[in-house]
Amino acid sequence: MTAPRPAEPPGEDLRRLAELHGVAASYHPSPDRAVTASATALTRTLAALGVDAGNPEATRAALADRRRALSERLLPPTVVSWDGTTPRALAGLPAGTRLRIETEQGETRSTAGQLPPGVHRLTATAPDGRTAQAHLVAAPPRLPAPAGRSYGLLVQLYSLLSHRSWGMGDAGDLTELAAWAGRSLGAGFVQVNPLHAGVPGAPTDPSPYRPSSRRFPDPVHLRVEDVPEFAYVQDRARVRALAEQAARLREAVLDKGALIDRDAVWDLKRRALELVHEVPLGPGRRAAYRDYLAEQGRDLEDHATWCALAEAHGPDWQRWPAGLRDPRSPQTARARDELTDRIDFHSRLAWLTDSQLAAAQRTAREAGMPLGIVHDLAVGVHPGGADAWAQQRYFAAGMSVGAPPDAFNARGQDWGLPPWRPDRLAESGYAPFRGLLRGLFRYAGALRIDHVMGLFRLWWVPRGLPPTEGAYVRHDAEAMLAVLVLEAARAGAVVIGEDLGTVEPGVREQLRERGVLGTSVLWFERDWDGDGRPLPPERWRADCLATATTHDLPPTAARLTGEHVELRDRLGLSTRDVGQERAEAAADTGEWLALLTRLGLLRGTGGGPGTSQEEAEVQAVHRFLLRTPARMIGVWLPDAVGDRRPQNLPGTWDQYPNWRLPIADATGRAVPLEELADSARLRALMEVLREGRTR
Repeated sequence: MTAPRPAEPPGEDLRRLAELHGVAASYHPSPDRAVTASATALTRTLAALGVDAGNPEATRAALADRRRALSERLLPPTVVSWDGTTPRALAGLPAGTRLRIETEQGETRSTAGQLPPGVHRLTATAPDGRTAQAHLVAAPPRLPAPAGRSYGLLVQLYSLLSHRSWGMGDAGDLTELAAWAGRSLGAGFVQVNPLHAGVPGAPTDPSPYRPSSRRFPDPVHLRVEDVPEFAYVQDRARVRALAEQAARLREAVLDKGALIDRDAVWDLKRRALELVHEVPLGPGRRAAYRDYLAEQGRDLEDHATWCALAEAHGPDWQRWPAGLRDPRSPQTARARDELTDRIDFHSRLAWLTDSQLAAAQRTAREAGMPLGIVHDLAVGVHPGGADAWAQQRYFAAGMSVGAPPDAFNARGQDWGLPPWRPDRLAESGYAPFRGLLRGLFRYAGALRIDHVMGLFRLWWVPRGLPPTEGAYVRHDAEAMLAVLVLEAARAGAVVIGEDLGTVEPGVREQLRERGVLGTSVLWFERDWDGDGRPLPPERWRADCLATATTHDLPPTAARLTGEHVELRDRLGLSTRDVGQERAEAAADTGEWLALLTRLGLLRGTGGGPGTSQEEAEVQAVHRFLLRTPARMIGVWLPDAVGDRRPQNLPGTWDQYPNWRLPIADATGRAVPLEELADSARLRALMEVLREGRTR
């Protein structure tokens, strides 16, 4: 077998050209090691940005063009003003340059200082007659910290079934959970998985992190009975039949150990909602719907059009008839006319889902939660989905987001998500990003941003190449942060960045400066710059959400017992001797338990009558989290009932039922929401948090 040839290193001109377009010619996986991107990776990445570097002559010409354009440019396409200060980008303007600023509020200014928050239009005219226009993002200097400390629940919504849901958790279940957790448990928030619109199909991709659209929520999360028009459906026999089928789906999961079947759930809900769509809206409801249509504008029209076209031509727009692949083509315009009713159907579903999620947030706040619902923003979208179709101009063709090789994955990762083009985002004043954030903040008290490092740079993998042959492409991080802070401040929302794993130096500091919280997971918090032992609680950072685990990691009970090692071994995922893995896992857990004991947090079975050693250890873990200065403490809801199974096992596809498991107890028996509310184990754990916060 012939070994693969080493990747060709780039020449100096190609390196310089790449750097001038925000493409890193090298990166540092560790402080003492640099890795150079291949010539192929840089050439392909530049091509996706519209730059021809296919041969040395083209590279030299492109380099000269780029240098000339940058030297002659008066302004970058987007500039930032923090707290009314003069943007740094204006410092290099020629003396005597005149400014004209048209604000969002309709005012005209001649100076860039003390501007109201917003995205304004800036025009600069130099003495030699050159002019330039730019978007000016005026943002508060930072987001305020959450008021006081709070603890809350983390849950994958689909896994939270009640005896009213149709086979998977829905917005009604979320509303009930928030009301109960706020009023009875003293919780300050409930964090859920991304509820973005999924890609239809049979079967669908169940991952909430590879959606069709991040801009609009998925109507599969609707509680059908809570739609006001549902009560007025005329064909009650069909309604009863659908409800009976839904009950069988629910019972299969709760009583018979079946997996959550999202496709079957959506098939029933779609048929029920089509009956609902036949019911005319009353005048007040019709006015509210029209307001929503006007507010969402073309973004919603495009999304609903894609949904209607997907029903006719399949869920991958790249395989549609050529004329329909362009959302602005005459063929698409004709299709909009022909599919008016289906487009209205999907538009109304977006409105209904938005309304129910907003109601969940209102209920959470009324229950006393200072934050309410924490929604999750996935890092990207499916290449065949609605956003990729409607926003083609902003996506880099032939590219996928991923991660370079690291200590955990020597082959790197390709997530199959097309990246936004930083250049075109900046030219638009980050309009797609602003629209996305505004849509989510309509019903979010806080927003978790998955892989928040993507605001700074993302690893691009050219199609057909392995993830090892990628390159980092940079965003204007200051502008991305300014837009994020602006929109979150307008909504009065908190922002949490998922900053786990390898993080570029300076990123966490910049996020903290702007008031974006980080994420700290107990098992990863060690003194990596010292002796490598568990980090004492007083040395944890304050500006973070601290948790014991996440949806991608083993539940706490599984880690404490070593069952996560056995699971990987059963599935053939172990890359080393399983005995060695068991020993290392036991040593890791043992170090933490020893620290918990020394701190007086592990109290054996003295937590109360019937408390097992495992429960005592889980409680001790959360007492430890309370000892840290973290502003937010998150409890993985399956931990509260002893669930052993991760919701997602990275590195698997069909070997493990990712994203399809209901919350279960230690025996694997599904636990509905009603039983969760009566769980003595859950109440004992939450009492630990309530007492700890009081102290």
